[in-house]
Amino acid sequence: MVTVLQTEELQKTYLLGNVSVNALCGINLKVEQGEFVTILGPSGSGKSTLLNMLGALDVPTTGSIKIGNYDVTTLNDSELALLRRKIGIVFQFFNLIGRLNALENVELPLSIANVNRSERKVKAQRLLELVGLKERMLHKPSQLSGGERQRVAIARALATDPDFLLMDEPTGNIDSKTANELMNLVKDLNKKQGITIVMVTHDQNMTKYSSRVIQLLDGKIKAREQN
Repeated sequence: MVTVLQTEELQKTYLLGNVSVNALCGINLKVEQGEFVTILGPSGSGKSTLLNMLGALDVPTTGSIKIGNYDVTTLNDSELALLRRKIGIVFQFFNLIGRLNALENVELPLSIANVNRSERKVKAQRLLELVGLKERMLHKPSQLSGGERQRVAIARALATDPDFLLMDEPTGNIDSKTANELMNLVKDLNKKQGITIVMVTHDQNMTKYSSRVIQLLDGKIKAREQN
């Protein structure tokens, strides 16, 4: 098995005034290629802090985090920027650009990566078809439902062929029926397309879609379960 993510004794401490707050306390985690891992925890458990670490958006106070063969703690800003291209991130609130339609939103990271116009359009169309939005490509975010917007966000996150997909509370801003439809799509992306997924959620009901569940509480791993 190929390890795409690994942390060793990961710790993150914030200073609030004169008080040190430990957001993460010695996290040891390994994610293999093709896995679908859910990190489950209540608000304040440290899961968002951990997601930022896994996405190379923040660095630990102590410990290490490896993404592929790279140790995040040893990289400079330009190297981190390049590494982030290997990571797809889907946010709870979609983070789509309102003036762009679905197709243009998915094309955006390819444009930034200097992919030529015709090639990025073909790829964006393919990805939108993959997430079930073939008929909605020219609609702007305001014309799409919450579930459709999240599907656009997933397609956009996959545009640069990332090594893995991070999902931050992807069902937190949609209703339960739409959430289950979305999670069936995510499970298919994992099973049929072989996409490695790490999802952070507070919702116990969403854990059934993944192959492994890691429970986080007070910045520590409290349990590990196979589904």
